[in-house]
Amino acid sequence: MSELCAHDLAVDLGRRHALSRVDLTIPSGRLTVIVGPNGAGKTTLMRSLAGLLPPTSGQVTLDGHPVARMNAGDRARAIAYLPQGGNVAWPLPVAQVVALGRLPHGEKPDSLSQKGEEAVAEAIRAVGLKGFEARPATELSGGERARVLLARALATQAPVLLADEPVAALDPRHQLIVLDVLKDQVRSGRTVAVIMHDLTLAARFADEIILLDKGVVAASGTPAAVLTEKRIAAHFGIQAHVAHDGGYLIVVADRPLLEEQGE
Repeated sequence: MSELCAHDLAVDLGRRHALSRVDLTIPSGRLTVIVGPNGAGKTTLMRSLAGLLPPTSGQVTLDGHPVARMNAGDRARAIAYLPQGGNVAWPLPVAQVVALGRLPHGEKPDSLSQKGEEAVAEAIRAVGLKGFEARPATELSGGERARVLLARALATQAPVLLADEPVAALDPRHQLIVLDVLKDQVRSGRTVAVIMHDLTLAARFADEIILLDKGVVAASGTPAAVLTEKRIAAHFGIQAHVAHDGGYLIVVADRPLLEEQGE
């Protein structure tokens, strides 16, 4: 059980303040979804939480220990990061691509330990690709490749998983498959945070939502507490209908608002 926190975190990219005084906690056992309009600083926040982007001020801690003070190997074993728009460029078999997730443990795809082999097999099973091990990853569909990359992150067996837009560009079926996998990881005790643009899916799957806008946390809490019609209008510039149906929070985008209406 791990807890990832940002404390008064600020990040400047050139002359631009990408993040300002961000305080948040990503707890274990709950799926945290980060939402916000384009340019809100979501990817900057995710990379900072992963220890890949040094803060201008403030810090990120994992179970109270500053992530910036961890060496690269320890950090890679503790925090698995799945970047946005990842792809597979070489026709490696699925099992070898997934086995790359064992590199932080000093294991190579062609010389895995027994623990490494078990981790790879479990990751492939978790994403529903058992039987695909020998198939070249480049010959798979986009949805299948996305699951291969997720399996690679899972194979690291890091207690923390951070994923930037893991369901972007996937069809609805594959979106649901990937999000079900992430929920399973949360149930197993992992600390999981993802960035999403689809507010309906965020409302459906998130346990906690962090709304980021202009580099600051505008709201955080349960989907019902964060995704209100007024807040969606103010931060996303759209009119939306929010309703409860069968235990689910439903968010339906209606129309864009003029700038002065969304303020």
